[in-house]
Amino acid sequence: MSTQRTQVAIIGAGPAGLLLGQLLHRAGIDNVILERQTGDYVLGRIRAGVLEQTTCDLLDEAGVGERMHAEGMVHGGFELCFGGARHRIDMHGLTGGKHVTVYGQTEVTRDLMAARAAAGLPTIYGAKDVAPHGFDTDHPTVSYTLDGVVHTVACDFIAGCDGYHGVSRASVPPKALSIYEKVYQFGWLGVLADTPPVAHELIYSNHERGFALCSMRSTTRTRYYVQCPLHDKVEQWSDAAFWDELRRRLDPAAAEALVTGPSIEKSIAPLRSFVAEPMRFGTLFLAGDSAHIVPPTGAKGLNLAAADVRFLSRAFIEFYAEKSRAGIDHYSEKCLRRVWKAERFSWWFTGLMHKFPETGAIGQKLQRAELDYLVGSRAASTAMAENYVGLPFEA
Repeated sequence: MSTQRTQVAIIGAGPAGLLLGQLLHRAGIDNVILERQTGDYVLGRIRAGVLEQTTCDLLDEAGVGERMHAEGMVHGGFELCFGGARHRIDMHGLTGGKHVTVYGQTEVTRDLMAARAAAGLPTIYGAKDVAPHGFDTDHPTVSYTLDGVVHTVACDFIAGCDGYHGVSRASVPPKALSIYEKVYQFGWLGVLADTPPVAHELIYSNHERGFALCSMRSTTRTRYYVQCPLHDKVEQWSDAAFWDELRRRLDPAAAEALVTGPSIEKSIAPLRSFVAEPMRFGTLFLAGDSAHIVPPTGAKGLNLAAADVRFLSRAFIEFYAEKSRAGIDHYSEKCLRRVWKAERFSWWFTGLMHKFPETGAIGQKLQRAELDYLVGSRAASTAMAENYVGLPFEA
């Protein structure tokens, strides 16, 4: 058995863990990242790609924003499609000049991994049996096994950035957690393809056959989704069947302009709203998907994780630089205020755009009425735009 010492042990080398590690490194705070998967596996995850301005600012602060600015696609609006027509939400005009940047989570992860490697910072990939210990004390540790040898990391704090299925939240006694969850009875069938986007900006479509989303990762790579039954299997959907279904759910102009091609990735993602409270347990802090999940409709998952990391990095920096525990003590409260606002928006947007068979014809009529009101009211459009670009951080 070997023992090493660091200030912050980070569990999980996804974007949340890597971003936290980079911010702490730049503040002179030692940290080690433990990841049970390989680096190639982490990079192979196909995830979100819409970054709020606050997330872009944080990546700049971490010193990894250069490629994002060079290759990312700045969007000042998006389109809502219903009744066979598209209606643009002018985020830039409605929010005083704010925007979002389309830049894939895989690329964010790649940039963070490269920065960490260049700085020679320790990341242990393939760490098995990772387990936090003693986080109800001032002397926590994290144990893991690598190549059959058990190792221990002694630290001041543990950051659980290891996702919904990770060990961090699972290590907390159930009685210490309050769980809030809604599981949706449908999923998103997603296809990644090397084809040009059907439109310059994202298209969210409400259709009697179900929801559809036209997104992109670059000017040559697209990411499309259609709502599907939760019990569907990827094998049931040929590329041709997917493209046909997507066309049916778009307006005529978009359907005509759609360029199809072979899929390079195809998957079905379930949708859920999930929050675990609180997000701090002594010296263990949850961040990102380990504490909360949002339906992807509002593009909030990665952005919420970045917001958690912003709060947590500042709390640790304040602790080491000023010997103050204020940020640490208020971490959970600050995060959850923002989390619940994003959960509300994602739940509302999901309810507005998807087909819910159980609501019947009246449900579809009410959706259409709300969409008509939304695109016809500057006040309603402004509220939507404000939430989509990302709410400001509270003082």
